[in-house]
Amino acid sequence: MEIFDQEEKRRSPRIRLGAPLRYQVRGAPEFRNALSENISRDGVSFTCANFLAPSTHLMLEMSILSRALTSAARVAWAKPIVHSDNYRLGVEFVELNPKERDYIGDYIDTRLNRF
Repeated sequence: MEIFDQEEKRRSPRIRLGAPLRYQVRGAPEFRNALSENISRDGVSFTCANFLAPSTHLMLEMSILSRALTSAARVAWAKPIVHSDNYRLGVEFVELNPKERDYIGDYIDTRLNRF
């Protein structure tokens, strides 16, 4: 039996980040709470109680250390979590201030000990 490694599709390094975040489906009146799993300069993965279809547009609010970040984002993928009513989402930042993107990159580099 042959085993093939799955090709890595990520464009930038990703680190674990178990931090709360808030998201709002564009056009919806309320924000919902979720828990991030990991983050890169390009996006974030998080667990939530609602299924959101790929290409759904969101507004995100999250904090890294003491800095509040906001971004428009797009759901890239969604997967149900086995034995749970929750979903794991991969979300791509589509409108993120370049200074905030650099802040995320610097935070990741620091956590990865890459200076």
